[in-house]
Amino acid sequence: MIQRFCLIITLLASPVWSFAPQLTTVHSRSSALEMGAESEVSFSNLDGSEVRIGIIRTRWNDEDVTRLVDGTKKALTECKVPDENIFETEVPGAFELPYAAKLLAMSGTVDAVICAGVLVKGDTMHFEYISDAVSKGIMNVGMSTNTPCIFGVLTCLTDDQVKARSTGDSNHGYDWGKTAVEMALLKNQAMGMGGKMSGMGFGERAPLKSGIAEPVFPNEDEKKRVGF
Repeated sequence: MIQRFCLIITLLASPVWSFAPQLTTVHSRSSALEMGAESEVSFSNLDGSEVRIGIIRTRWNDEDVTRLVDGTKKALTECKVPDENIFETEVPGAFELPYAAKLLAMSGTVDAVICAGVLVKGDTMHFEYISDAVSKGIMNVGMSTNTPCIFGVLTCLTDDQVKARSTGDSNHGYDWGKTAVEMALLKNQAMGMGGKMSGMGFGERAPLKSGIAEPVFPNEDEKKRVGF
């Protein structure tokens, strides 16, 4: 009894600051989990009225991905991309995104592709393997087809992180839409001008070649069609 009483007195007599490091650590961890929810990217006025955008989304984590796609479409609308110039399709999960993106890019019917999905860390290494494969796969599609492919896959540790990055003013899908339009305009400028490219390169340059066979369209209406 006396020992217990002495312990209580000792704790009460300890300065408050002795517990501060523990409280600070907890607060720091909480803050770290929320960092990155807000976008730090700024965009100029983008005219996407002549741009064709493809959106490939996953059915996995459907509710979260739907919010992200809604954010993407909001940005596309602000950039004046016509509804008929937006093609949307879906795949089961994130691992299937790169292959579908390559098919869409090679169809020649879109100027940029947005790959939208959500990956959340679980108890196994599955998260690490899929995140690495998908990020590299999407990048490779863009490099091999000369069609900008936007990495719109959230790779989060918790469901709270997903929510913080897919709702309200922190909806990352909005930035993906803006990025797609900007990169589509950049690609069209680079591949469509035979002379000096404004703001790019060092001088005169011939149009870039895609390195893949150009799609064959039976008629003009088919050429204007967006999607597969």
